[in-house]
Amino acid sequence: MSSKPRTVSLVLGSGGARGHAHIGVIRALEEMDFEVRNIAGTSMGAAIGGIYAADKLDTYTEWAYRLAKGDVVKLLDFSFSWQSVFKGERIIKVLQELIGKRMIEDLDKRFTAVATSLDEQCEVWLNSGDLFTAIKASTAVPGVFAPVKLNGRVLVDGGLVNPIPIAPTLNDSTDLTIAVNLSGIGENYTPPDTQARSDEHSSYRDRITHFLNSMRENTDKSADNDESDAADFVVRSIDVMQGTIARLKLAAYAPDKIIEIPRNACSFFEFHRAEEMAELGYERTCAALKDLR
Repeated sequence: MSSKPRTVSLVLGSGGARGHAHIGVIRALEEMDFEVRNIAGTSMGAAIGGIYAADKLDTYTEWAYRLAKGDVVKLLDFSFSWQSVFKGERIIKVLQELIGKRMIEDLDKRFTAVATSLDEQCEVWLNSGDLFTAIKASTAVPGVFAPVKLNGRVLVDGGLVNPIPIAPTLNDSTDLTIAVNLSGIGENYTPPDTQARSDEHSSYRDRITHFLNSMRENTDKSADNDESDAADFVVRSIDVMQGTIARLKLAAYAPDKIIEIPRNACSFFEFHRAEEMAELGYERTCAALKDLR
C-alpha cells in the first residue's frame, strides 16, 4: 500500500454540543494519516468543519476546552424579537475574533455548510461567501436562534432537512467518505460520574432558566416555568426529528464508514463538556476505523 495518506470526504452531522465530538474525530483521522480534502457539515458540524477548513481548529479547541457553564450562558444573547429566544450574534462575534474573517472559496479544504430555506422548503448548500454567515445560517435552530436572510432567502438550521449531509460529497474523487452521526441509537453512553452529571445538567438548566426569567422581568413580561424551558423543549423536539431523518439519509446515501456518537452523550446546550465530547469522538473513530489502520 502506498505511504501517501488516503484522502477523505468528511461529513459532520448536527447535534448541538455533541458536535464537539467532531474535534476528536478529526484528531483521530489525522493521527491515522488520513487527508481530509472535502468537508460537508450541518449545524454544529458546519461550525467545526468550517473552522477546521480555515486551519483554526487548534485555536477553537483551546478556547472551547476552557468554557465553563457560566461562560456558555453569557454567550446567549437574548432576543427581543418574536422570531427566536436568542439572537446568536454574540457567539458568532467571538468566533470571528478567534478565527478571523474568512471566505469559503479561499479555504484550504473544500467546504459546504448546509442550511434550510424556509420559503422553498429545501436544503441550501453554502460553499462560497463569508464563512461565518454560512455557519450562522446552518446553526440557526428555529425558535432558538434567529434566522439568517441571505440572497433573498430566509435560512435556518440545515438539520431540519439534512442532519447528516452526505449528498454534497457524492461527486468527490476522494478514496473514502466518512460520516459522523451525532444521533446514534442502540448504544448508550454512560458519562463519568453519572449522578454528578445529572446534578450538573439540572444546575445548568437552572442557569438558563434564571437568565431567561431575568430578561423577561427586565422587559415586564411574565412567564411560568414551562415557558422558561422553551428553548430546551424546542431543541429536544428537533433532536428527535433529526435522528429519524439521519437514519433515512444514511440508508439512502451509504458512506464508506459511519462513526456513531450516542445521542444521549450530552444535551444540546452542554458546550462546557467540549473536552469530554472530543475524547468520545476520538475513541469512536479509532474503533470504527480500526480495520483501516
